[in-house]
Amino acid sequence: MKRISVVFCLTAFLVTGCGKKENVKGSRDIFAMDTYMNLQIYGEAHDEALEKAETEILRLEKLLSVTDKESETYKLNASDGSPTEVDDDVSALIRYGIDMGSKTEGSLDITVYPVLREWGFTTGEYNIPADSRINELLKDVDYSKIILDENAVTLPVGAEVDFGAVAKGFTSDRIMEIFKENGVSSAIISLGGNVQTMGRKADGSLWRVAVVDPFDTDKTLGILETADKAVITSGNYERYFTGDDGRNYCHIIDPSTGRPAENGLVSVTIIGESGLKCDALSTAFFVMGRDRAEEFWRSDEDFEMILVESDGNIVITDGIQGSFENLSGLDMEVIAHES
Repeated sequence: MKRISVVFCLTAFLVTGCGKKENVKGSRDIFAMDTYMNLQIYGEAHDEALEKAETEILRLEKLLSVTDKESETYKLNASDGSPTEVDDDVSALIRYGIDMGSKTEGSLDITVYPVLREWGFTTGEYNIPADSRINELLKDVDYSKIILDENAVTLPVGAEVDFGAVAKGFTSDRIMEIFKENGVSSAIISLGGNVQTMGRKADGSLWRVAVVDPFDTDKTLGILETADKAVITSGNYERYFTGDDGRNYCHIIDPSTGRPAENGLVSVTIIGESGLKCDALSTAFFVMGRDRAEEFWRSDEDFEMILVESDGNIVITDGIQGSFENLSGLDMEVIAHES
């Protein structure tokens, strides 16, 4: 019998320098989507905004869970090839998943769930599947075969979807919408380490977000100063297990191989206005590796990134050169868009 040790790192980001304690006018801690979440509002008190945000988080969790038998996602996955009417938000995420799957050439594939489950990352029953089993499951992994007709979704028989690579980013965007609708102008939230900020701190200064060192998660890789941005990381340290072969297997599955991604990156941080996009790209780029991630970034100028390579090199884009402080002692390279 295999003996497998499991390690979880629930917080990819730590928030530092959030201002004086008395400036926090509203805070809420929530456990949802299998992670710990913290919402903080600054300036004037907005209890109603926090209450509405928590209600929305729990509503989305109920829709998007792959393990809750009452969720729309679970029912969709059990539809056995029949068209299934889904909520607007589920439909929107499927549409986005199809689009981002195409843009990333399948590096993000929302139909990889059966493979992810086989490895045990959604059940806790960790397992190193045989090659034959992986190849069998990969036959049903293909986002492009999803049929979406307004809110009617048809999955091929054997296909199942999972929104783990986009759900928290989608949720953080929705929270920011709720805050804005309720008059909030200064806030910071962390959904299991997915950080998103609104405005600046109450004293007018920038938020300071600490990026975890993937080689030693008790340490900080660097500090990013930012405002009105999502800062989202995918890393091989976040959730993994160690098999009896002594190797670590992380939860980010490469849809092309059915195995944990090993393309030279140990951490990918995306910084941008859309939490959904940052969430999706952090996973896709981890699968792609540096060269393809750079190529994608050069063709799309509305986000920045921090890549940490397995050899210890840090790569950042020039848009954050003046706002990211490297505290790790590792070499850092700045890349720019080609003129």
